[in-house]
Amino acid sequence: MADTTWLDATEQARLVRDGEAAPAQLVDAAIERIEKGNDELNAVIIPLFDKARAAAAGPLPRGPLTGVPWVLKDLVARSEGDPHYAGIAGVKRAGWVGERDTALVQRMRASGAVLVGKTNTPELGLFPTTEPQAWGPSRNPWDTTRSTGGSSGGSAAAVASGMVPIGHANDGGGSIRIPASECGLVGLKPSRGRVPLQPDMVESWGGLVAELAVTRSVRDTALMLDVLGGALPGDIHTPPAPARPFVQEVGADPGRLRIGLLTDATDGTTSTQPDAVAAAEGAARLLESLGHTVASAAPPALMNPNLVNDFLPCYGVWAAADLDEWGARIGHPLTEDDTEPGTWAIAEMGRTVTGVQYAGGLRALQNYSAAVQAWWAEGWDILLTPTIPEPPPTLGQFTAQPDNPLQGVFRSSAIVPYTIPFNITGQPAVSLPLHWTAAGLPIGVQFVAAYGREDLLIRLASQLEQAQPWADRHPPLP
Repeated sequence: MADTTWLDATEQARLVRDGEAAPAQLVDAAIERIEKGNDELNAVIIPLFDKARAAAAGPLPRGPLTGVPWVLKDLVARSEGDPHYAGIAGVKRAGWVGERDTALVQRMRASGAVLVGKTNTPELGLFPTTEPQAWGPSRNPWDTTRSTGGSSGGSAAAVASGMVPIGHANDGGGSIRIPASECGLVGLKPSRGRVPLQPDMVESWGGLVAELAVTRSVRDTALMLDVLGGALPGDIHTPPAPARPFVQEVGADPGRLRIGLLTDATDGTTSTQPDAVAAAEGAARLLESLGHTVASAAPPALMNPNLVNDFLPCYGVWAAADLDEWGARIGHPLTEDDTEPGTWAIAEMGRTVTGVQYAGGLRALQNYSAAVQAWWAEGWDILLTPTIPEPPPTLGQFTAQPDNPLQGVFRSSAIVPYTIPFNITGQPAVSLPLHWTAAGLPIGVQFVAAYGREDLLIRLASQLEQAQPWADRHPPLP
């Protein structure tokens, strides 16, 4: 079998279908790569190698991903019989095990994919970096002194380093797109409700959390939408069903699009660094060369100075509720000694919020969502921004300090101004690896479409991938 390190999932599945590789060979190769590189990158925290080899050796479902190895982020989605800790030290000590497959894992198994391990995440996914005290930091394969982003940083490190072609990821404020930006990957946050969170929850964080993956190719991201998408009975958010499979949008003509360019961070206080501005402006020039119309424009409602005041009370309540839920699962309340100082401080902040204040904050976020989305109804097709305002930061910047347990929150605010608005609105947004700094660090560019228009994002992303390919850009391997 040829070396599969840099083959995407679509190609690895083809090898199996055409009899050029067996599932066991693909899985063994992925395990070998994890064992070789994980000591340095700390991407896979819960190996499931014996289970993976047993699954690959037995009959697998015949699906679009038969035999393809993948990793599951240790947050939200769960696999039956496997440890699940959500990055929380106290839950890790309790040794909690997932009681059933969630819908996402069920669908991945039905596709024929083989789960080889679970990946690192910060506690409760609260920060845009992956440096939990329970497991230690994941390290960026492009520069191991730097963050992978978060909260899907373990999955991003695994995919970017060639361990596996697909890494499960989820996104409550940028947690798919930020790691994709920092690790040079494709990361699409789908429309709210596109991928079900059931059976354990119908929505999370007031609808901000979305599930999908990080990949190395647009066609793999499209395939993941097809494999994982589709409403279940009881879902309360149901975007329009696609007119055809998303993989058929790969290579399709997006038409001539009207695109707005924004390089001033939406919070009004964060400065976008020159490398991030250059990434977005370079993408704008590429789009113009492809026949699209690009103008400096963005939804006026994005520039809302009150957004942080509306969001933070909800954020604290969600963190407190998550800790309470985990305490119920493990059979005793989580204490300050079970969590990191930053997590505990956020949750304690949430416990001071009244029901009336929470309802008011949630209502304000909903009104913000409606005001922002009106821009797309006025004739704009896409908003183009940097994914984050800077190159991947060095590790350690998000760590709580003795005199400032909320250091991680304050540092995070400078990372998420371009991503979190579209968790609030529920719109699909994708980060594409279209720029690298002079130092060789990736910086992603974000494209946002109207609610339910992943099809348009896939067409445009595919066009950009063909015009400015990134498949041959690989980080140095250990």
